[in-house]
Amino acid sequence: MVMNLLIAAAAGCASALMFASIISGALVSLLLFYLAPLPLMVAAMGWGPTSAAIGGALAGVGLGAMFGPPYSAAFVLTVALPAWWLGHLVLLGRPAPADAPPQKIGATPAGPPPVDWYPLGRILVWIACFAALTTTAALLTLGSDASTITETLRHGLMRIVDAQDSASSDRTSEVVDAFVAIAPAAAATIAMTTLTLNVWLAAKVTAASGRLRRPWPDMKTTTLPPMALVATTVALALCFVGGLPAILAQIVTACLMMSYALMGFAVLHTITLAQRGRRLWLTSVYAIVLVFVWPVIAIVGIGIADAIFGFRQHYMQRRMPPPLAPRS
Repeated sequence: MVMNLLIAAAAGCASALMFASIISGALVSLLLFYLAPLPLMVAAMGWGPTSAAIGGALAGVGLGAMFGPPYSAAFVLTVALPAWWLGHLVLLGRPAPADAPPQKIGATPAGPPPVDWYPLGRILVWIACFAALTTTAALLTLGSDASTITETLRHGLMRIVDAQDSASSDRTSEVVDAFVAIAPAAAATIAMTTLTLNVWLAAKVTAASGRLRRPWPDMKTTTLPPMALVATTVALALCFVGGLPAILAQIVTACLMMSYALMGFAVLHTITLAQRGRRLWLTSVYAIVLVFVWPVIAIVGIGIADAIFGFRQHYMQRRMPPPLAPRS
C-alpha cells in the first residue's frame, strides 16, 4: 500500500512538472507537455487505476496552489482524467466464454482462466473522445461563438507572423486565414496522435517492466466499432452547417479520421505479410506520410474502405490453411 502511494505521488509529480514546463517557452517543453499523461498512464497500467487517480489528484492540487484553479482544472481535464480512464480500460477484462475463439483469449490452456480483454478498437474510440474533449475545451477558452474564436485565433497568428511589410500584407492575411480555417482540425489531430502515442508508450514501458497484466495484442487486427463509421459520417455532414457546431464537428471528424488512419496502417501491415520487402515498403509509407502529411488522406480512405468491405478479414481467410479432412 505504501509503495503504491509512493508510485502515485512520483507519477503525479512527474506529470505535473512535464505539464507545467510549457510555461518556460522552450522548444523541448512542448514535447514534455504532450508526454505529460505518460507517467500517470504507466502508474495506472502497472499499479492500478487508483494509483493514477491519486497521483492526478495530488498533481492537480499542487498545480492549483502554485498557478491557480484554471491551471489545475486544465491539468485534470487534459492529463489526469484521460490517463486514469484509459489505464483502467487497458486492464479491463472479463472471463471469456467457453466457445470464444482462441485469438480472443489471453491465456494458455494450462495457465490462468482465459480473459476477454477490452477491445483495442473501443479504446481507440475513447482516445478520440478525449482528444475531441480537450481540443473543444481549449477552443472554448478563446470564445463562446465561432466568430469570436476565429477572430482570436487570427489575431494570435497575426501577432506571431508580425506582418510589417504592407506590400505582402494581403498574402500574409490569406495564409493566416487558411491556418485559422484548419486550426481546429489540426489541433484535434495533434491531440489524437499524441494521446494514442502516450497509451502505446505507457503499455510498452509497463510490459517491459513485467507489470502489464494484459498480454500484448496483435494490433494489426484492431477494428473500430461499426457505430464509429456512422459517427464519422454525421460529424462530417455537420461540418457544413456553419458556426460553432461546424467547428465542433470538424474537431470530432478529425479525431475519428485519425482513428481510421490507424486502421489504414493496420491494413497495410496485414496485406504486406507475404511481401519480401515488407519492412522497406512500410518504412517508405511512414516516411512519406511524416514528410508530406497529406498522403494520410489516402490511408484514411483505406481504413474506411476496410471498415466497409473487410479487406483484412478476406485477406486472412484466403491465407488460412484448408481444414483437415476427417479420418475415415
